Amino acid sequence: MTALAALVLLLPPADEKPRGDRYFKITVVDEETGRGVPLVELKTIHGLKLVTDSNGVAAFHEPGLMGQPVFFHVKSHGYTFAKDSFGFRGKALAAKEGGSAILKVKRLNIAERLYRVTGGGIYADSLLVGEGVPLKRPILNAQVLGSDSVVNAVYKGKLHWFWGDTKRPGYPLGNFHVPGAVSELPGKGGLAPERGVDLTYFVDDKGFAKKTCEMPGAGPTWINGLVVLRDARKGERMFATYMKVKPPLTIYERGLCEWDDEKKQFRKVTAFAADAPLPPHGHPVLHRDGGTDYVYFCDPFPLVRVKADPEALADLSRYEAFTCLKEGSRLADGKVERRGWKRNTPPVGPKEEANLIRKGLLKEDEAVFRPLDAQTGKPVLLHSGSLSWNDWRKRWVLIAVQSFGTSALGEVWYAEADGPTGPWQQARKVVTHERYSFYNPRQHPYFAEKGGRVIYFEGTYTATFSGNPEPTPRYDYNQVMYRLDLSDPRLNLPSPLK
Repeated sequence: MTALAALVLLLPPADEKPRGDRYFKITVVDEETGRGVPLVELKTIHGLKLVTDSNGVAAFHEPGLMGQPVFFHVKSHGYTFAKDSFGFRGKALAAKEGGSAILKVKRLNIAERLYRVTGGGIYADSLLVGEGVPLKRPILNAQVLGSDSVVNAVYKGKLHWFWGDTKRPGYPLGNFHVPGAVSELPGKGGLAPERGVDLTYFVDDKGFAKKTCEMPGAGPTWINGLVVLRDARKGERMFATYMKVKPPLTIYERGLCEWDDEKKQFRKVTAFAADAPLPPHGHPVLHRDGGTDYVYFCDPFPLVRVKADPEALADLSRYEAFTCLKEGSRLADGKVERRGWKRNTPPVGPKEEANLIRKGLLKEDEAVFRPLDAQTGKPVLLHSGSLSWNDWRKRWVLIAVQSFGTSALGEVWYAEADGPTGPWQQARKVVTHERYSFYNPRQHPYFAEKGGRVIYFEGTYTATFSGNPEPTPRYDYNQVMYRLDLSDPRLNLPSPLK
């Protein structure tokens, strides 16, 4: 029996009030805001480890240790706990049944961790101690225990969410063909974004998250580039780019698919040519340039675009790349000229800029996708993320993860620019992880509050690629939500050069 299954057996039926008198309730709160902090590790002297749930609650009950002081080491990514006189970051608590204690941690991250969006046991500890929870399905939703990177979009009045490979309780292999769900928008039946996201999954006849995008061919199907366009005849239409993958991570086909409202799944529109120099990839944004509406594909920078039209979306010959290469050439040719939007030419992003600089074909000060750390002045190589216009800053705001910073893929950065293509000059780290990954961060502009001053983003929290042999129980391979207050003075980056 799995730990989650055992927990479900321990919980009372939904119409009964959970018994909290058996457990010692530990709540970890942000000392500045008083809000519960999820993903805080509490470890006893003999190695028993608890992890706070999305309320910041941990339920403790260990035979032999109840009714006496128990010391808990306190540790969390981007937060710290005060040292005692011997240098230990922790505290002894009087652990008794029905008792409680509050521990205060100091937030080092500029962004604030809020809750887990996906997976099992999001509010498991809270229910064990009788704490209230905001979700309708706080323990297990559509049999989903873990989900890879998210893409989402507002379509026909609802938020539509789709993920990568997804774990389930009954077998090590789960859904490898895009599970999906919907949620109501805040203010229109949905939860306030600081409280959580109530997901209603598309499920199969066994109650597990169904396959919404099983494209022909061997191996998993992944999607990104989820975008909603308006058709004069058909109204709103939702498209995504799909990828067929063979082990270990080789993409052998890319193409375009469209959402079928009736079947609640994607259908194939077309496969793209395998040697296409600029296939769309990343989180799209819609932006008008020169009187034309475009879809910009951002990963994290907007390097590929196409006219915001369903027919153009399916025709790679109409796509443009933002590049400094001569039109029609390839990176290996080394033909560098004025930067601009060009067809049949690969984009030049951070890695390509670095390559051209090493070859002496581009000067350091000509790089536009190589922001410097606002604190140290060192270049920051950004790997994946998302872009959004921010009404409060009156600039484009980027949330992206760093390649090989203090962790391999666990450092999240903030940057801003006057235009979507930059120049992106400076950046500030807003989230850190110690030997853990937090990749593909996705901004949620429809959650923004106070005129855009407060923004929300989530990412995939996983030990994958991190080198960490100890995945965090329940949290690993799941989506974790953060919010960021742009009025924080640490985000006052210098204005970009014109």
